[in-house]
Amino acid sequence: MNMERSAPLQVLLVEDNPGDARLVSEALADAGTGQFVLTHVDTLADGLALLEQRSFDAMLLDLSLPDSQGLHTLERTLEQAPGIPVIVLTMLNDENLGIRAVQIGAQDYLLKGRSDHELLVRSVRYAIERQRLLAELHQARQQEQLARNASEIAAVARLSQDAGTAVTARLYGSPPLREVQPELFRDLVTRYANILDQCLERRAFKIEVNTSDMLREMAHQLGFLHAGPRDVVDVHTHAIRQQVRNTSVPRMQAYVEEGRLLVLELMGYLASYYRSHALGQG
Repeated sequence: MNMERSAPLQVLLVEDNPGDARLVSEALADAGTGQFVLTHVDTLADGLALLEQRSFDAMLLDLSLPDSQGLHTLERTLEQAPGIPVIVLTMLNDENLGIRAVQIGAQDYLLKGRSDHELLVRSVRYAIERQRLLAELHQARQQEQLARNASEIAAVARLSQDAGTAVTARLYGSPPLREVQPELFRDLVTRYANILDQCLERRAFKIEVNTSDMLREMAHQLGFLHAGPRDVVDVHTHAIRQQVRNTSVPRMQAYVEEGRLLVLELMGYLASYYRSHALGQG
């Protein structure tokens, strides 16, 4: 593990006890000139304000501050600055608090009065390195998910060009809607995209949204237009591509996952339409 850097590490200390703050300052100074630059504040509010203004490589955080106590102190910090490695400082009689802090996102914990200078410096360096590795892993997973999502969208898009799908569509004597009625097709894409958004709201906020009636109405319109499976796939693919453009990886994945169910449901309603209308009239 290469811990060498050309620039000093910027460390934010949030500690209201002057004696403990002095010990931290001395420990980082003992590591050598130019290794660390320490910025000290004594309230969480001041610490969070600094995190908005500047970037830091690591944060040493006391969990017993004048304006915040316990794990809530860490939770507020991680909510505002999720990428910063945090080492929490706890009292000797509260080691369990430090363990719980690590479980919810701190990189390490140190017991006041028991941590020597070398241990503190090592903890800061290792916390920074672990956070860097976690960030790289997260980025790699996001890239992998992006590739999977793009592959799935492309695979669905190929269905509309597949010979079998095209033959099925031609059974109803209709060329692709996107070619013969582009404005109507765009309207269908917009409606389908809105249904996708409502599905995501239902998923995120656990609210009741009746998307089935909207899909059933869309299927009836597609059936009236003599649309086929290819047209459903076209609408789905264009809507997905429209919604995932410039969005986050988790939201993109949510669109793809919800879209799998949505396109199948729309296909089912279209099949039901043809059973009850087109085939019945034949």
